[in-house]
Amino acid sequence: MDKLKIKKTLIVTLLFIFSLGNAIAQQFAQIKLGYRNVELMEKEGFLFKDLNKNGKIDGYEDWRLPVEDRISDLIQRMTLEEKIGFMLISTTRLAGDFSFEQGAPKAEISKGFNEKDLVQEMNMFTRKPLPYPMMMAAGTTKGITELHLRHLILRANTSTKIMAEWSNNLQELCENSRLGIPAIVASNPRNHITVDASIGLSQGTTVFSKWPGELGLAAMRDLPLTREFAEIARQEWAAVGLRKGYQYMADLATEPRWQRNEGTFGEDADLAADMIREVVLGFQGEKLGLGSVALTTKHFPGGGPQVAGHDPHFVWGQDQHYPGNMFEYHLKPFQAAIDAGTSSIMPYYAKPIGTEYEEVAFAYNKAIIKDLLRDKMGFQGIVNSDTGPIEMMPWGVEELSIHQRYQRALESGVDLFSGTADPTLLLETVKNGLVSEARIDESIARLLKEKFLLGLFEDPFVDVAAAERIVGNADFQAKGDLAMRKSIVLLRNDNQTLPMAPKTKVYFESYYDNGRTDNPITVIQPTANHWALDFVGSKEEADLVILWLTPTFTSLFNSTDQPLSLKLSDCKIDVNHVNSITSTKPTVVLINYTSPWIIEEIYNENVKTVLATFGTSSDAILDIMTGKFSPTGKMPLTTPLSTQAVLENQSDVPGYLKPSGYALFKFGEGLSFD
Repeated sequence: MDKLKIKKTLIVTLLFIFSLGNAIAQQFAQIKLGYRNVELMEKEGFLFKDLNKNGKIDGYEDWRLPVEDRISDLIQRMTLEEKIGFMLISTTRLAGDFSFEQGAPKAEISKGFNEKDLVQEMNMFTRKPLPYPMMMAAGTTKGITELHLRHLILRANTSTKIMAEWSNNLQELCENSRLGIPAIVASNPRNHITVDASIGLSQGTTVFSKWPGELGLAAMRDLPLTREFAEIARQEWAAVGLRKGYQYMADLATEPRWQRNEGTFGEDADLAADMIREVVLGFQGEKLGLGSVALTTKHFPGGGPQVAGHDPHFVWGQDQHYPGNMFEYHLKPFQAAIDAGTSSIMPYYAKPIGTEYEEVAFAYNKAIIKDLLRDKMGFQGIVNSDTGPIEMMPWGVEELSIHQRYQRALESGVDLFSGTADPTLLLETVKNGLVSEARIDESIARLLKEKFLLGLFEDPFVDVAAAERIVGNADFQAKGDLAMRKSIVLLRNDNQTLPMAPKTKVYFESYYDNGRTDNPITVIQPTANHWALDFVGSKEEADLVILWLTPTFTSLFNSTDQPLSLKLSDCKIDVNHVNSITSTKPTVVLINYTSPWIIEEIYNENVKTVLATFGTSSDAILDIMTGKFSPTGKMPLTTPLSTQAVLENQSDVPGYLKPSGYALFKFGEGLSFD
C-alpha cells in the first residue's frame, strides 16, 4: 500500500473514531439527577445516585444500561417481601385527608403524611362483614418502610403547592429506604367538569385546567384539540408529581342506564378508539419518557353492556351480557389504546354471561386476560386490577379462599392489585407454594419497566415553584374554554331563536339538585356582560328564558338493586317547574347529558330550541347563544325516545344501530348557524 493510501486510511480511521466518540458522548450525556440524601458517585466521568447506599454503582443505578438490564439487576436485589409490596396499589392520604372515613372531622389538608392505617371491617358496597379486616390505606411511613408499597393513588383535592411538596416528601421517604426505589403516584381524572365526582370516578373541580367531561371532548369531534388537551393535562400532572393516570375509559355507552356513561367517549367504537388514541399519545408520548404520565386504560373488555345498567361494584350488577352479539365491537377502543402504547389496562369486576368465556370476573378470567388481551391483541404492559376484586367483588369465584383468589388472578395475568395496602395474604400465597416467585418476578419486571422509562429512578422530585406556574395557567385554560364551546351541541332551533339579538332581556336559570342545598335553582347574572344582553332577575321580566337542566342519578356508590330510570322526574328535575316556564315564555332548554336522559315529560310543542351540554360554563353557553361562537358539536351518544325503548334495548348495541323508533336525538346529530 503506497503512502498516500496509508495516509487516507489513517484519516478515515481517525474520523471514524472521532465520530464514534461523539456518538458515545451524545448517547451518554449526563442525565439530570434529583436527590435529597443519597450520595452521588462518579464513574467514567458521569454521576450516578447510590440508591442502596453501598458505596458503588450497581446495575440498576447505572442509567446508561438498557432498561432490561437494570430491571434484571434490581429484581435480584429485592426480597420477596419487597416484591409483594410492590404489587399493591392503594389509596394514600395526606395529613388532614380523611378520605373513605364516614363522619370524620373536616381538617385542612397539608403536605405532611397521614400516618393512620385505614382499616375496613365491612364491604363498602354490600355492607356485609368482610372475612377479615381490609387495610384500604396504610400510614404513609409504615406503608413505604415496612410494607414496601411503591404504587399509590392520590384522592386528595388540594392546592398545587401542597400536592407538589407532599410528592417531594414522599419521594424523599422512598429514597431513604434500603434500595431507594421511588414511588409512582396515580390519580383519577382531574381536568373535567363532572357531575358524579365520587372517590374513584373523578376528582371533580380542581386547581388543574378545566375542560368538558369526556363525553364533551367526544362531542367536539376535534382530534387535534383532544391531543392538545392530553398534552396540557400531562404537563400539569407531571408538575405536581402525578405520573400515572387511572384513566381513560375505553368502555362504550351502549347501555343507556349504566351510571358510568359520563366517563366514556360515547357509544361509537370508532370515535372512542380515535379519542383513546389521542389521549394516550398526549399523556404518554410516542413512548414513555421523562415527561410522560403513564395511563391505565379501563375497563377491559368494555364495561358498557351491563345487565339493566347495574354496575358490577354491586352483587346485583355482576353480570355483563351481549344480547346483540357485539362483543368484538367493544374491543376496538382497547385495541387503539394498545396500539398507541398504553402502559396499563384494567379489567372490570363483571363476569361475562352467555358468551364463549367462563362466567368468572374478568380479573380471574385467563381466556380474557392472557389469551385475548395479551396473545391475540398484543398487549405487553401492566394488568392492573380494579379496586377490591380479591376482597369485595370476587364474582364467580366466591367459593375460593383469598389465597386461591390471588393464585387464580395471577395465573390469569394480573400484575398489580388495587384496593389493599396489606401484603400479608399475597405474601402467604407465594410462601405457601400456590404461586412461584418466578411468576411474581414477571409482574415486577413489568412494573419496574414503567418506573425506569418514566425516569423516576433518576429524578422523582418536582419543582414546586414551576408547578405553581404550570398548573391551571391562563394559556392552558384558554384551550379548555375553547373546548367547552366546541362541545356544546345545538339540537333544535325550530323558530331560529338563536343566535339571540342584542338587548334581549334574558332570564338565565340553572336547575341542578346536587343534594347539598334546599334550592336547586341558581339565577345566572354575569358580572361582566360581554354579550350586549339585558340580564333580568325573573322570568316575568324576560323576553327569553334560558333554562339549563342538570339531571342526575343518586351517586354510583349509593346505588340500590332497583332498576334505574332515565326519566327527568326520576333524575332530580321538577318537571312541573320546567313545563310552567316553557308554557308561558319563549324558552331555550339546555340539558347536561351525563347519561342519555329521557326528556319526553318536557319535550312538547312549547320547546322549540334545545341544546346539549357535557360539562361546560355559562360563559361558553352565552357565546354559543349569541353567535360569538357558532355551534359545531355533535352528539356522542343516542338519546332514547321513551322508557319503553330503553327497556327493549340490547345493552351491547350502540344507539345508532338500534331499531327505528329508539332515538329522539341521534348519535352524530348537531346543527350550526350556517
